[in-house]
Amino acid sequence: MKQNVNFKSETDATLSGVLHEPEDGHVKAYALFAHCFTCTKDIKAATTIASALADRGIATLRFDFAGLGGSEGDFADSSFSTNINDLLGAVKYLEDNHSAPQILIGHSLGGTAVLAAAKNVPSAKAVTTIGSPASPDHVLHVLDGHLQTLKDEGEAVVPLAGRPHKFKQQFVDDVMSQMVDVSGVNQALMVMHAPGDTIVSINEASKIFTQAKHPKTFMSLDKADHLLSKKQDAVYVGNVIASWAENYINAETSSEAGKAKAKKPPKKVVSVSGKTDQAFFSIAAAGQHRFIVDEPLHYGGTDLGPTPYDYLAVALGSCTSMTLNGYARRKKLDVREVSVRVEHDRIHAKDCETCVKEDGKVDQFIRYIDIDGDITEEVQARMLEIADLCPVHRTLENEIRVVTRLEEKN
Repeated sequence: MKQNVNFKSETDATLSGVLHEPEDGHVKAYALFAHCFTCTKDIKAATTIASALADRGIATLRFDFAGLGGSEGDFADSSFSTNINDLLGAVKYLEDNHSAPQILIGHSLGGTAVLAAAKNVPSAKAVTTIGSPASPDHVLHVLDGHLQTLKDEGEAVVPLAGRPHKFKQQFVDDVMSQMVDVSGVNQALMVMHAPGDTIVSINEASKIFTQAKHPKTFMSLDKADHLLSKKQDAVYVGNVIASWAENYINAETSSEAGKAKAKKPPKKVVSVSGKTDQAFFSIAAAGQHRFIVDEPLHYGGTDLGPTPYDYLAVALGSCTSMTLNGYARRKKLDVREVSVRVEHDRIHAKDCETCVKEDGKVDQFIRYIDIDGDITEEVQARMLEIADLCPVHRTLENEIRVVTRLEEKN
């Protein structure tokens, strides 16, 4: 669902925006999208990313900076500083009318503005830049050949993307004076960039990523262009942002929904989807949780997430840790932490003394359990026995049936 909205910037200009909301009305969080330099909110990438996020339960506001698209103002009077003020105006609109944004997304120079504004958006939990320069003065390369005219005459008309734009010397002075402190961004950060970007070099992404504090993630956009002009690239970006950001946002749920869950837990459905043209990259969903599944580079994947066998090992390791911590709590043992390391391999059946199978290969998981606590060797041995009782362990050693059916389409 989309609705047109208008709101005031920090400089009192009326800005034009479009709010994308989930069709089912259930909003997990709100996001704010800042478009690229001299673009508008209606550029294909912005529309597609906002729609993809809304499909994943994240309501997203895209808007025009002052002097562009449907927003008031004269572009010649805009600057990097006014862009930041416009962003903060969009934040206030969401705070006053919906919910404060937990996700900030910026494309190209919009991403640089998001980095600069992030420190003034306490509600934000996750920040994403897409093809963004590390500092605003990078944009001056588009004014090559006009900088002297600007200096001498105070203004110049520069054709960009087939349209004339008037610039004033104040724009140059403003971007030259701005310093974006990436290390001061306290939110989780994901830097997305295409290695072949001809507008903003991937070296800019490296600068941002190097300066940023953890948690930080770098996401290569493979063969995408700067404007994400191919729809599949923009959809991919939207889906990845949604999956990544859900690790950091506080998902919003109604009190009535909470009561319903308390009465009767919903059936947990796990689904995984992947596109044929995106190698092994897949998005998995388990209830309200989203995460990435992939394969390593040497196997033909893009190595953007754990492999299916990694998740299988995680299931065994986490179940073991939960079981042992639960046992320690019940028995009131002096145990502070249980860590489980899991290795997976396929070995020859003839090398397995306890296996029923006599030829071929069998899967083997080895658990290394570290118990941090003040317990006796006898209790330690008992806890190793308890580890074998964890439900996932028992599932893996029981007979397992996998039933496959075609999904019925309405």
